[in-house]
Amino acid sequence: MFMNKVINAECVSTMQKMKENIVDTIITDPPYGLSFMGKEWDSFSDNEAFQEWTRLWAVEALRVAKPGATMLCFGGTRTYHRIACGLEDAGWEIKDTIMWVYGSGFPKSYNISKGMDKKAGAEREVVGKSNINIYKENKNHKFYSEDEGNPEYTKGDITAPATDEAKLWDGWGTALKPAYEPIIVATKPREGTYVNNALKYGVAGLNIDGSKVGIEVLPEQKTGQATIGTFERENMITPERIGRFPANFIHDGIEAEWSRYFYCAKVSKKERNAGLEGMEDHQIHTFATANGTSGKPSSISEGRNTVYKNNHPTVKPLSLMIYLAKLTKTPTGGIVLDPFMGSGTTGMACKKVGRPFLGIELDEHYCEIAEKRIENIQLENLS
Repeated sequence: MFMNKVINAECVSTMQKMKENIVDTIITDPPYGLSFMGKEWDSFSDNEAFQEWTRLWAVEALRVAKPGATMLCFGGTRTYHRIACGLEDAGWEIKDTIMWVYGSGFPKSYNISKGMDKKAGAEREVVGKSNINIYKENKNHKFYSEDEGNPEYTKGDITAPATDEAKLWDGWGTALKPAYEPIIVATKPREGTYVNNALKYGVAGLNIDGSKVGIEVLPEQKTGQATIGTFERENMITPERIGRFPANFIHDGIEAEWSRYFYCAKVSKKERNAGLEGMEDHQIHTFATANGTSGKPSSISEGRNTVYKNNHPTVKPLSLMIYLAKLTKTPTGGIVLDPFMGSGTTGMACKKVGRPFLGIELDEHYCEIAEKRIENIQLENLS
């Protein structure tokens, strides 16, 4: 098996050529079955077809994984249950779901009141300006005010309902603001106990101490005693044990009450493009769809046209993937497989934490991006 490589191929046929019981961890962000941005790779005839497709790749992933191996699989809020069922149908055991929570998602809600006035042919009175910028050439493309002053954009109008029906339904919409993304935690069935499985295959459980969320070292901790919550522990404080037990909740906020949870913001433009300085620019329309809303342009689409060298639409933050790579790390490191490598963030994270990896990616262009980003990770610290 090739190590620390991204193979440009279809994942099922590629995994079928691999030996069984050789992978320690699978960390992946597969298609969510949402026809995301009209992409063919995310389009399926129906939910049942998507679940069956999930089962097919999960069967091969199960075969190459060692007994007791952990899979961390991203999903969308609308369809992650289909992914979970597909994993179970393939033989994986669902253990938990980690919630990556963030505050920077864009609402994609249809304004029912406006729709009623439009249907009635009634003109709405402009009563103010919103804090949302609208692209002048296409008023359907909206985004928040980070590009204040950009001459290509103008402020959106706030309008009052005109018809009696629209007044009755003023303030009603069709969707909530996206604020989290689920990560399914599954394992391949063990052979015997956790201890027997660890001794035989070198895989068992999660790297709890190595993934604790750091807290300030108090004076009493330096003397061998610490108070963590209401518990006192003597002769137990080492650098590895300082911190809070890792939770199934990851957030992107900075408020003090969140300090007990792992913090991870969304991917920045700098991080997304790092290592791709010589590549061609691509203009893509980005939507708040990472958690499962549709990426198809429509009258209710919110997003923006942005130029990226890395034009993969669903890039995950490196710090998040580093954390997941640490959480699933075995005492000897352990091989990571990502059957849907995309633009390479899983491989970047593995290099950061010293884990061997194998990535599979169907799109040749994304493979090129992934290889350059992974190579660059040795040159620039983005964590």
